[in-house]
Amino acid sequence: MSRLTGEPGRTTTFVGRARERDRLARLVDAVRAGEGQALVVRGDPGIGKSALLDHLTQDATGCRVLRVVGVRAERELAFAGLHQLCAPMLDRLDRLPAPQRDVLGTAFGLTEGAPPQPFLVGLAVLSLLSEVAQEQPLLCLVDDHHWFDRASAGALGFVARRLGADPVGVVFGTRTPGGDLAGIPELRLTGLSDAHARELLRAALSGPLDARVRDQIVGESGGNPLALLEWLRDAARKRLAGGFGLPDAISLSSRIEDGFRRDLAELPPETRQLLLLAAADPSGDASLVWRAAGILGVRLHAATPAVEAGLADFGTRVWFRHPLLRSAVYRSASVPERHAAHVALVEATDPASDPDRRAWHRAQALSGPDEETAAELEASAARALARGGPAAAAAFLQHAVTLSTDPHRRAERTLAAAEAGLKAGAFDTALNLLAAAEAGPLDELQGARVDMLRGHVGFASALDGTAPPQLLKAARRLAPLDHDLARDTYLTAWMSAVFAGGLTVGTDLGEISRAARELPPSEGAPVTADLLLDALSLLVIAGPAEAAPALREINALFTGLDIDVQEELLLGWFAQASASAVWDHRAWHDMLVRQVECARLAGAFDRLPILLAALATTTSWAGDFATSAALLAESDAVCAATGTTIAPFIAVLLGALRGDANEALPLITAAAAEAHARRQGVAAAYVNWAGAILLNGLGRHEQALGLAVSSAADLPGLYCSAWALAELIEAAVHTGQAERAREALDRLVPSTQASGTDFGLGVEARVRALLSTGDAAETRYREAVDRLGRTGLGPELGRAHLQYGEWLRRENRRADARAELRTAHEVLAGLGVEAFAERARRELAALGERVHHPRTAPAGTLTEQEALIARLAADGHTNPEIGAQLFISARTVEWHLRKVFAKLGVASRRELAPALARLG
Repeated sequence: MSRLTGEPGRTTTFVGRARERDRLARLVDAVRAGEGQALVVRGDPGIGKSALLDHLTQDATGCRVLRVVGVRAERELAFAGLHQLCAPMLDRLDRLPAPQRDVLGTAFGLTEGAPPQPFLVGLAVLSLLSEVAQEQPLLCLVDDHHWFDRASAGALGFVARRLGADPVGVVFGTRTPGGDLAGIPELRLTGLSDAHARELLRAALSGPLDARVRDQIVGESGGNPLALLEWLRDAARKRLAGGFGLPDAISLSSRIEDGFRRDLAELPPETRQLLLLAAADPSGDASLVWRAAGILGVRLHAATPAVEAGLADFGTRVWFRHPLLRSAVYRSASVPERHAAHVALVEATDPASDPDRRAWHRAQALSGPDEETAAELEASAARALARGGPAAAAAFLQHAVTLSTDPHRRAERTLAAAEAGLKAGAFDTALNLLAAAEAGPLDELQGARVDMLRGHVGFASALDGTAPPQLLKAARRLAPLDHDLARDTYLTAWMSAVFAGGLTVGTDLGEISRAARELPPSEGAPVTADLLLDALSLLVIAGPAEAAPALREINALFTGLDIDVQEELLLGWFAQASASAVWDHRAWHDMLVRQVECARLAGAFDRLPILLAALATTTSWAGDFATSAALLAESDAVCAATGTTIAPFIAVLLGALRGDANEALPLITAAAAEAHARRQGVAAAYVNWAGAILLNGLGRHEQALGLAVSSAADLPGLYCSAWALAELIEAAVHTGQAERAREALDRLVPSTQASGTDFGLGVEARVRALLSTGDAAETRYREAVDRLGRTGLGPELGRAHLQYGEWLRRENRRADARAELRTAHEVLAGLGVEAFAERARRELAALGERVHHPRTAPAGTLTEQEALIARLAADGHTNPEIGAQLFISARTVEWHLRKVFAKLGVASRRELAPALARLG
């Protein structure tokens, strides 16, 4: 319920809390000064959270104040709380970027569209608040956050963590902060001190109170202000022996609610009936309450006793003095009275404009199963999913399950609820629902879907080795029942096995690929998913030579113009495997650029970090460390905003190629240990591959060999397990293990020969040369330099020149060696590949040549975020576009750019590109 001032009908004697009030005053001062602020005020019921927010409302002069209160009964309505907060600002929607405007329209049911991604909703709200705050500092008070629907709670937590240079403050009042509020500063409220509790009693009490009785009351209340004030009401009602009596010794929460119940008992029956209608409908819509009252024959004057008693206020909206009062009203009514209230609210609710609320009231009015109402709730769940509220959809479906009379429909709704819970990230809820489904009668398809969903939960929640066998089992069961679902499950099983790598439990990639090959072809022409599964499973079973044509077809498909955004999002990350398997760096990079852009536009921020890591692999391999660093900064921003965790892929590869042992080795060691602990084989293999690059560059070949062997064994022929073979060969040759190097070469050659690319064949030529002598070695070194020179992969080209120069020096061809080593040093040092550049310098020194490291401009004082914003601005992106990419408001982008301009000594965006180039 949104309001601009304190809650009508609430009167609070404010005592103590000087420290807390000072903290809130400083927050308001910061907001007025243009600095975004967020704070969580937490404490038990009645402890004074709402009173403190009331005080903040009065103290926030010069600010526009919006207040919204969570209501328990609205937890099933997706974005209900967020809509209430944003409703007064929706006239500004047209000022937002189109994707953000559209996503809010869909979330609030104003327009139709694809289900919105939750983080894109949060970003849109951030932009909306920032836009409104340009006219006047804005303070958003979010009371009883613990009762908010999950979609609203998540979006508001996202906004609070991303406030920057915006004159926006968000203050939450809650009992126990959930994960949505993680990372936001907290102000914990405890009971009043004894002195302040006695002061509150004196201020509110009109008659005498025995000191011993007073101290007993203060002690039992724990300093809870509401408990103290409700004791006074109770004392006044019972006239407790002139101030010497004591109320019954009951729990604090029970005492508060019992006090409210006694207040209610003194009201006329018609007034209690009106309050019950208001308590039964959490929207606070006074017109709806009065329509329902008319249906029950409740007259207008029924509100007067409640208003005069200070219990509630009936204006354009209905307010209760305290949330516990609403609860007391509802709980004190009998079950038949509650049912009658909900029936009246069903009749008073327009089925066309508010079908979900009507279905919810209809369900509350029932005392037993009802298939028609269950179907209405199922339809409400579908609408919730369409608005991007999977948690709300799961709640609707769970209620529908309890009302279902048909066993088959009950099972279907239970599975749908589990799937919605999976989409909402409520993994425990999903697993509990699957267990409940298994306890009832299931047909074969439903049983297979239970296995499938359980596997999806395992993959989404852990990315470890436990999901592949579950998904394989499900795919095999689905094969004779639903071809498309079986195919999609095989694809997910394949990718889950890739992530688990050599740490998978009970099922490996080979078994999954063999089973997938047995799936009968689909009817009609194969679709993209069919082609993908065929190519990837063939790669694992038959090898790259036989799979190469199918893999190239996938590469052409995903770098062409015929793939739509939905297919890109669903299938793009599978397609990457085909490009890397045939060493097609250009196709791989182009695929990833498109996939990252699609994920950004669609708000698929949960998948964006892994796509950014893959893209950074391609840019790092090309020696474009500046772009990789920008991708790292973006990935960090995404993870910070969404709570996503990911192995430090970008950081370890950047550190390895740059050759900074002091920084990279501890990171590599820690990341490898974490990957093994989580049973994430692909992360372990990647980290070990990066470590092998670093150690080969440092000349620590024995250690490099160990890491390369481990990486190459994880997923033979795929991803970094294939790339690690080149590091293994180099390390083995330098440690005198030529036979081991030849065995690794035999494993590498099938993929490089099948690739037909300069990248693959160039790497093969380079490592073949290490195992060759005489003219054969020189021919292969020259081939490596020639091929890699056409790829744009600077670090690989520099290493080819380096190894050629090292060989020439050993052959005592000093002049030729100098020429190759100078080139190697220029290429490697110019790119910042320091460890390998140092190897070239040492070789040149052995030839009597001194090399000066090329002087680079100082790195400046730009932070990673400032550098990324500067690069994006230099590339022509607008402030709103930059903000959307980095999860900050356009105003915060402008603030960062002012700092960048000052640090670089420039006055316009046109000057950014040359200034950044001077920084190197």
